[in-house]
Amino acid sequence: MQETPQQYTKRVLGYIEGKKPMDILSATPGKIDRLVDGVPAETLSRRPATDKWSVTEILAHLADSEIVYGFRIRLILEGGSPPIQGIDQDAWARFSDYATHDPALSREAFRITRERTMRLLKILPRQSWDLYGMHSERGKETVTRVVEMLAGHDLNHVMQIQERLAKR
Repeated sequence: MQETPQQYTKRVLGYIEGKKPMDILSATPGKIDRLVDGVPAETLSRRPATDKWSVTEILAHLADSEIVYGFRIRLILEGGSPPIQGIDQDAWARFSDYATHDPALSREAFRITRERTMRLLKILPRQSWDLYGMHSERGKETVTRVVEMLAGHDLNHVMQIQERLAKR
């Protein structure tokens, strides 16, 4: 059964309990590199089940998600509590054909886009973190909440990568 947006938020925010979101965001690209370095492409492309993504697909998703989250933050920073459209990650995976993506290219795209996101976040004045947009599924989301969601999203997918690679 598909989880609701509220269940997803609770689960993802649960991953960051007691942790600093900015530390998670900084560490994720290196953590992913350490996990997948030297792993054969055929292992990365193996799905654990027909309805579960492979590591290759997760990496492509992370690269796309970083663009989405970065855009949402920038949209909120424009002011005026803008609408934030939710996305269907499975549709993105289908139309982008994540299974055929080059894992190294996905990792590099993720790393570069994350560096740009971090650079922006590090220069934001304190009051900017309270600006918000209205997410189509989750309601009011401040920059702080978007960053927390992104950190939880990172941890969720790092755990998935670890699980998939532990089974090889």
